[in-house]
Amino acid sequence: MINLYAIPVISKNKIVALPQILQQNMNIHEYQGKAILKSFGVRVQEGIVADTPEEAVAAAQKMKEDFGSDWTVIKAQIHAGGRGKGGGVKLAKNAEQVKEIAGKIIGMQLVTPQTGPEGKLVKKVLVAQDVYYPGESETKEFYISVLLDRAKGRNIIMYSTEGGMDIEEVAHSTPELIHKEEIDPKVGLQGFQARKIAFNLGLSGDAFKDMVKFITALYKAYDATDSSQFEINPVLKTSDNKILAVDAKVNIDDNALYRHPDYAALRDTDEEDPTEVEASKSNLNYVKLDGNVGCMVNGAGLAMATMDIIKIAGGEPANFLDVGGTANAETVKAGFNIILSDPNVKAILINIFGGIVRCDRVAQGVIDAYHEIGNIPVPIIVRLQGTNAAEAKELIDNSGLKVFSAILLKEAADRVKEVLAL
Repeated sequence: MINLYAIPVISKNKIVALPQILQQNMNIHEYQGKAILKSFGVRVQEGIVADTPEEAVAAAQKMKEDFGSDWTVIKAQIHAGGRGKGGGVKLAKNAEQVKEIAGKIIGMQLVTPQTGPEGKLVKKVLVAQDVYYPGESETKEFYISVLLDRAKGRNIIMYSTEGGMDIEEVAHSTPELIHKEEIDPKVGLQGFQARKIAFNLGLSGDAFKDMVKFITALYKAYDATDSSQFEINPVLKTSDNKILAVDAKVNIDDNALYRHPDYAALRDTDEEDPTEVEASKSNLNYVKLDGNVGCMVNGAGLAMATMDIIKIAGGEPANFLDVGGTANAETVKAGFNIILSDPNVKAILINIFGGIVRCDRVAQGVIDAYHEIGNIPVPIIVRLQGTNAAEAKELIDNSGLKVFSAILLKEAADRVKEVLAL
């Protein structure tokens, strides 16, 4: 996936884009993305999801009845790309191979370039039709995605003739093969733009017409679902000149899920970081990083500044955690539990601006949460600024707890230095 707007957050071994933090997206499985695409008239590679090898065999039999071929593709269903490189996509030529391959893939810890060395456990496979059948013309793979260019405030369609490959490598080695079509939000995708894309992909005749329909339906699906990205790699021109989606990577904006409860139900928490899932239950915006200083902040901008001062102080941020504008004892307690679940955390910096919420209430929340959790094994630095900041500092200083108060950002940074040196 090409990220047009990555602004790196400082972290030791991990780069996280600022938009990734500010706008959380719900990923869904390939088979779920294809179902959404199909509901908007996008032609897709058909398939049936299976949880066991026996279900996979039954699915392959159904594929044979519908499409007349013994050949099927067995595809691991995890939230990561590069599955084929890790052995998660295999071609089966008969029912025996379907059972054997599905049996190996289901239950495997699939490692791909996007999962990291720990990999992901495969719990289901998609048994998909073979769409690379012989015919009068050659098959051809393309890359097409729809996403938001935040710098320009417009959706764009990105496409290339080099489908089925690592698009990042294509962009690096042959950037002239990557094309972009900006969509004016006032008028949406225009017919001439869809035709331009089909032309630039080198298509003609029936394939050209079908690509125009494909692009039009794909953009409609992206727009109507409030998605942040639809990435289809590859889009296939079959040997009989049909255009269809062989894969589907769909990210839906979390902030719009209230409008799509049916899509919200597609969430697979087994594919997500358990800590981030727990944070979402408490309405906390949390992204795990790889540092040694936990952060608890209200407001994304303040969180970014807090991570900066941790870096300046010689530490590394262990997380991004925004408790929102109404922090209280319960949210502070939830934040503590989440941060402390990371064994790498050596200190916690709480940085709250009291605008909507009073600082003394947050301070009392910190004290109450500290008592309720019990012995917290790491030092805590609390910087509270804004309404009733003086009263908040007095509460912290008189609490008798292992909590250090600060007023200025520099004081907080100095405190971080001190506790890390202990």
